[in-house]
Amino acid sequence: MSPTLFEKIALGLSGLTAFTIGASILFVPHAFYASYGITLGDDANLLSELRAPGAGLAGFGLLMLLGIWRQAALPIAIAAALTVFIAFPVGRLVGLVADGMPSGNVIGALVVELILAALCLAAFRRRLWQRAPGLSAAQPAR
Repeated sequence: MSPTLFEKIALGLSGLTAFTIGASILFVPHAFYASYGITLGDDANLLSELRAPGAGLAGFGLLMLLGIWRQAALPIAIAAALTVFIAFPVGRLVGLVADGMPSGNVIGALVVELILAALCLAAFRRRLWQRAPGLSAAQPAR
């Protein structure tokens, strides 16, 4: 089944957001984190630990965008969008409980992530309850 316009919008917004944030962390981590009031310094270990998941996030963003145009990539794109935009707010909420109140910019990021999570859940709700192709209700035991 081809993606609906609503699904394409959800993937487009999710993909552009994930790609932009991931690429910013990957290529300009000092500037990105300064926007949150965080000073990174020049610790190569820390920068490497930040750039690696930044690259992963940018890659997930590209997968989300690919799902708009490639039917075969759509299930992966949906899974990536739901995983990223549900996991990020969960992680921030755990941090809120464990570490206390972050800056207003971090709370703003949490709000955006929650909005994107809600958008993805609304856009993909039909697909979340569909049986995967090739699976029957009763699979034989092996």
